[in-house]
Amino acid sequence: MSKRTLRRRTFLKGAAAGAAAGAFAGGFAAGFPWAPAIAEQAPIKVGLLTVLTGPLAQGGLQMKQGLSLFFEEKNYKIAGRKVDLIIGDTGGNPAGTKAKAQELIERDKIDVMCGPLAAFEMLAISDYVIEHKMPTLALAGAENVTQRKPNPYFLRVSATSSQAMHPMADYARKEMGLKKVITISEDFAFGYEQIGGFQQVFEDEGGRVLKKLWTPIVTPDYTPFLAQIEGAGLDGVVQGFAGSNPIRFMQQYANYGLKKKYPVVGGETAGDDALLKSFGDDAIGLVSACPYSYAYPSESNKRFVAGMVKMTGYLPGFYAAALYMDGMVIEDALKKTGGKTDNPDEFMKALRAVSVKESPRGPFHFDHFGNVVGNIFIRKVEKKDGKLANPILKTYHNVSQFWTYPEAKFLAQPVYSRDWPPLKS
Repeated sequence: MSKRTLRRRTFLKGAAAGAAAGAFAGGFAAGFPWAPAIAEQAPIKVGLLTVLTGPLAQGGLQMKQGLSLFFEEKNYKIAGRKVDLIIGDTGGNPAGTKAKAQELIERDKIDVMCGPLAAFEMLAISDYVIEHKMPTLALAGAENVTQRKPNPYFLRVSATSSQAMHPMADYARKEMGLKKVITISEDFAFGYEQIGGFQQVFEDEGGRVLKKLWTPIVTPDYTPFLAQIEGAGLDGVVQGFAGSNPIRFMQQYANYGLKKKYPVVGGETAGDDALLKSFGDDAIGLVSACPYSYAYPSESNKRFVAGMVKMTGYLPGFYAAALYMDGMVIEDALKKTGGKTDNPDEFMKALRAVSVKESPRGPFHFDHFGNVVGNIFIRKVEKKDGKLANPILKTYHNVSQFWTYPEAKFLAQPVYSRDWPPLKS
């Protein structure tokens, strides 16, 4: 590199720095090659809490891919600052999540955190996030951090656990005509909140939940639970599995002979687009609701899908899309703060003020608790040209975490749990 080129680049970097840049420009014009360089801002450190081992790793890897793709498209530079992406594998458990969060925040000195994946992981670090005033964009659907116990440093670009299940229940009842269902999901917070949301809307619209089944996160054989799927008037099954568990469940459900009897509906992770490469024909007919669909025809989504296919060879799913949009929100907020992150309260204010018109999921914004309001897509697994597809059947627009319920009334009830709402049967 020539001295002239070096001085030229120094001038360009300094030109945006106000008075100092003016002094440098004057020196350069006068022919003084000794004009000092103006230091650019330090890189913004983005921490990612994700799951790269265990049964939830399928989604955790997508998280890493989605956020990495966004920064790669930006050449790891947003709002004038370079980006350092630092990844921590939580192992999919609360203790691991707390340990990795501490590493990212206290050792690596990150400016903003993305993740974690699971509701029980988010609940484990919520108080810690507040204590350290760490702006956090989480995938986890732990509902109370944007409801009854709001976390001021939390923003959710994805959805609460029940946010997709509310419209799924509405669709199942009104358009599929289901009247009596049995639910089955993993025995942890995400499962409870999904099923609780489905149950409330389904029963409010005249349906009945006959039984709720809960399985361990690691369940090689669902036979003991499948044997319980029976009942007078039963006409459907609701599953809320996550990670790679939907693949195993749908295979065993079909092998047990239940697919011919009862249609299956599910939430955002039950029929994730990224699972299409691994599902067999046993998944055909599965109807699910999700804040993301690869089939959504926005220009932003077309670019995102093309980028993910180039990176991985496969269609992206909900986890990857949510983290890609985390990147969009971070960049937009940084533009509002002039690239500054030194004041976490001001940065958090800028994050919550983001309103996106064009994204892979369509337009979205945030409510006063920091939770997303946006599209929810109803999809159905089909086979087209020898391959599984998940076309959109219906789009519910501007879906909030409170569905159509008045906010005050919704918040006055308990958080969805293993036993709430109770069965009416």
